[in-house]
Amino acid sequence: MSVRRSVEVSIISDVHLGTYGCCAKELNQYLKSIDPGILIINGDWLDIWNFGSNYWKPEHTENLYLVFDFLRSGVPVYYMTGNHDDLVRRFTGLKLDNLEIRDELILNLDGKSHWIFHGDIFDLSVSHKARWLAKLGGKSYDYLIRLNRLINFVRSGMGMEKIMLSKAIKDSVKSIVKKKVSDFEEIAIEHAIEHGYDYVICGHIHKPQIRKIVTAEGSVIYLNSGDWVENMTALEYNKGEWNLFFYQNELAFKGIDRG
Repeated sequence: MSVRRSVEVSIISDVHLGTYGCCAKELNQYLKSIDPGILIINGDWLDIWNFGSNYWKPEHTENLYLVFDFLRSGVPVYYMTGNHDDLVRRFTGLKLDNLEIRDELILNLDGKSHWIFHGDIFDLSVSHKARWLAKLGGKSYDYLIRLNRLINFVRSGMGMEKIMLSKAIKDSVKSIVKKKVSDFEEIAIEHAIEHGYDYVICGHIHKPQIRKIVTAEGSVIYLNSGDWVENMTALEYNKGEWNLFFYQNELAFKGIDRG
């Protein structure tokens, strides 16, 4: 039996259980490899928007059981609500043994304040008026993921490199949307600096990163845990330092992205 890695805090987000794009099998392997002091699921764990597709594989059920196993062993688990599982928000504040459902969390680690939330509350593209469009986009994206995997299966058989068609299209759409609506990252960062938080941690946009932001009003370190659809990443905290864990190479990327 392999030895689990000790992790003080592990943050995963945007798992999207119940969709074709969900990499539940890989996430399950990751969860089996760690021994977390705290587990934070930062939104969009369950993709309730797509439950009508009636897609649910055994590895999706296993993912639920793995989280319950952590709870049973005494690990505190914070379930932060997101936009794809926004129906869970009616239970915000609920505490069941080691499980807490939150919209946001202020966590103090080694004397530093961490503001943790999914991020959709500052994203105007998923506001109430644009919600129907966001749901349509979510379903289309799920089908695009399936097409992308079929293309890569054929390319692999021909000895060609894989392509991330779904990611390229999504990034292009995001760049167009950003020109028309406020960038939620900027709003979150400004809010974090205004309230004196040392770190602000989000999910939502499926873009794993760690970067330090310095403005005239102050500074903050912004982190995004990425997703388990394309990037398969998690944030890990150990000995006063945050790292990004990439499942693809099973290595933690250390330091702050200056790019």
